[in-house]
Amino acid sequence: MKILVVGGAGYIGSHMVKQLAQAGNDVITLDNLSYGYRDAVKYGEFIEGDLGDESVLDAILGTGDIDAVMHFAGFIQVGESVLKPSMYYHNNVVNTFTLLEAMLRHGVKNFIFSSTAAIFGEPDYTPIDEKHNKQPINPYGHSKLMIEQVLEDYDKAYGLRSTCLRYFNAAGADPDGELGERHVPETHLIPLILQAASGRREDIKVFGDDYATDDGTCVRDYIHINDLCEAHSLALHRMIKSDKSARYNLGNGTGFSVKQVIDVAKKVSGNDFKVSIEPRRAGDPAVLVADSTLAREQLNWQPRHAELDDIVKTAWQWETDFLSRQ
Repeated sequence: MKILVVGGAGYIGSHMVKQLAQAGNDVITLDNLSYGYRDAVKYGEFIEGDLGDESVLDAILGTGDIDAVMHFAGFIQVGESVLKPSMYYHNNVVNTFTLLEAMLRHGVKNFIFSSTAAIFGEPDYTPIDEKHNKQPINPYGHSKLMIEQVLEDYDKAYGLRSTCLRYFNAAGADPDGELGERHVPETHLIPLILQAASGRREDIKVFGDDYATDDGTCVRDYIHINDLCEAHSLALHRMIKSDKSARYNLGNGTGFSVKQVIDVAKKVSGNDFKVSIEPRRAGDPAVLVADSTLAREQLNWQPRHAELDDIVKTAWQWETDFLSRQ
């Protein structure tokens, strides 16, 4: 297939581009490089341009040979979305709407959407399945849920098929060492911990150690980036074959506490580092774990990097490679 990957220079998008290309697909990456990196696009064609630019979208989609679009160009920082909601609603909602309209103009009817567990808000129960109430508590979560609702309506009205994949915590790096996680600023736990292990960061801050969990720290569900991308590929093939839209929660189905991640990072890196216990942050649930039964059953998807050690090892390889390049 010929696939347009929007946001393909970012963390998840670049891993997706590699996986698609290695499977024999023709891939075009569109990215404005506001958060992505040109050198992360190692496969297929690269076009520097903005998601909200109709002329760029028309030039790509108007060729008539695009089979599907994958969208990874959303802004993702929860705290920033609270401080700058306009920025998040414009990019995540308005610009995505512009993309969908361009797809309709040019008859492209297959769409894979990078959604988030943030659409669920504070969990009523765990693990969280697709039927869980959707009550986001920040603009980031609201922006993603808005697009999910738009996609439902576009499916019914225009036959635009979509699959929304709700991530819990994407983690790890390309086992080949070509790609990894390099957000600026970094907000994800595993790379933050490994930066402390490598000496790039003075310490790692743990926000609360008095939660109702086994060791008092928050529990989260980490899914390896390659497993995440494989679920996207399987979802695309199922959607095209069935001509039906779908929604899936993606995670390991196993929760790991902050303390467990720190202990594994110390073991994998062979380094000790300072851990600072800070007060709880507002809005941090004690446990967030996915129920991915539906994805496993309908997509025949099985995470291959389900062990925390495996996830952290690939991320540590990327961290040490990063330091060697400096």
